[in-house]
Amino acid sequence: MSITIGTRGSKLALAQTTTVCKKLEALGIETRTVVISTQGDTTTQVPLHAIGGQGVFVRALDDAILAGEIDCAVHSMKDIPAYRPSGLFTSAILKRDSPADYLAHNGSLGSVRVIGTSSTRRKAQLLRHDPDIVIKDLRGNVDTRLRKLNDQEYDGIMLAEAGLTRLGLRVPGERFPAEKFVPSPNQGTIAVVSRADPSLMEVLSALDHPQTRTDVMYERAVMEKLGGGCFTPLGIYCRAGHLIAEVLSLDGTKTERIEVDVTSIEEAREQGLLLQARARELIEAAYKQLGISNEG
Repeated sequence: MSITIGTRGSKLALAQTTTVCKKLEALGIETRTVVISTQGDTTTQVPLHAIGGQGVFVRALDDAILAGEIDCAVHSMKDIPAYRPSGLFTSAILKRDSPADYLAHNGSLGSVRVIGTSSTRRKAQLLRHDPDIVIKDLRGNVDTRLRKLNDQEYDGIMLAEAGLTRLGLRVPGERFPAEKFVPSPNQGTIAVVSRADPSLMEVLSALDHPQTRTDVMYERAVMEKLGGGCFTPLGIYCRAGHLIAEVLSLDGTKTERIEVDVTSIEEAREQGLLLQARARELIEAAYKQLGISNEG
């Protein structure tokens, strides 16, 4: 059997796809890689919320699967929106790497005053920690971000620690504890999305890590109830059923948070609904301040 795998063209996306290909080839499955450009790759001068949020990294690959151009696609699972087109299935979720955010910086931590990130969540959490920090927009792949840091456009930049690990990069900086700086739902996780073909799904399921799947599905259940995508500052993290979720105001001055053990998707959804009710004003305020409709 031969499988055609779609991927974005960034170094990180290619590294993640290489990991999947090696695992499949170890099972005797031939693979072929097709690079597909997404809107998130080509439109880099504006924040994600201005061009549609999470889905901008995924839609072109979804379309290629549904059109039969590729069999499956490899994603950072945090980029996959809550609501998915019919005919697609997340056939494999690999064992989670570090879920943590990482502040890369040169010099001492005390000298870091200007930090680059375009994530509303990271911005809000940083401002909650230190309201005097200056946040400047920063998008682009890891190499681009690190180059701007080394060019001293920023004192520090925010990255996902898992991405640095997958690229084999050792960068001076600080790991932020996931319990305090709650990461984006599914951060640190690689997913393989395929068309809903039973034979293909069976082959890909050999790569699945059951505990990771359980945890990230609990996170997604909460995310579905909260909504927000890249618009509302929200973090959701589950480890072995211990769920932490928070919604923040854009300026980090207000937070609604839950921390609880869950044992089922239904319980995770219930917690998502509870948090959504408590954080409704924060969610609505974020949409209003960003000029985005929250209808439906």
